[in-house]
Amino acid sequence: MLADLEALIAQYPHLAGVDEAGRGPLAGPVFAAAVILDPAKPIIELADSKKLSAKRRDGLAERIKQDALVWCIASASTEEIDQLNILQATMLAMQRACQQLPLRPDFILIDGNRVPQDLSAPARAVIKGDDQVPAISAASILAKTARDAACLIMHEQYPQYAFDQHKGYGTKQHMALLEEHGPCPEHRRSFAPVRKRLMTTP
Repeated sequence: MLADLEALIAQYPHLAGVDEAGRGPLAGPVFAAAVILDPAKPIIELADSKKLSAKRRDGLAERIKQDALVWCIASASTEEIDQLNILQATMLAMQRACQQLPLRPDFILIDGNRVPQDLSAPARAVIKGDDQVPAISAASILAKTARDAACLIMHEQYPQYAFDQHKGYGTKQHMALLEEHGPCPEHRRSFAPVRKRLMTTP
């Protein structure tokens, strides 16, 4: 971790980490989470959610919910993604996660290179923050597990798309099913493959 990040974490006892999950898929909401960890209850196994198995993520998500000072998971819907675009919808989900934290943070560190507007505390973006800042790692895990749970619900509603397997990403399997069945209400119509398939719908 960079020295200035270590200094920030030491300076602010209620520092929130924020991350998102689900920007790239072709369907479903984008999720964001905000977490303020409890220094008295360190979780040493925290890491970027993409580097953890699903089973490990699920276990850590329960530990984070139990041991963090506060946490919040928020989302922006498929309709909001199509209305705003995916970047602005992601900023909206992050903003909601921060605003709904039960405890106001002293400072906010956000994974990536952009800071949402109208946050309740000073904030800074940290590229690859989910691999450097424990609170962002925790947020990445909560956002990812929430997004995966949403994919299972979408699968129950629309089993013909196999959302439980590809999680909405544009895999070969998903593209073939999208071509076969056409978009469902959860598909993001502003995304090129979905828009292209809609243009061929009679």
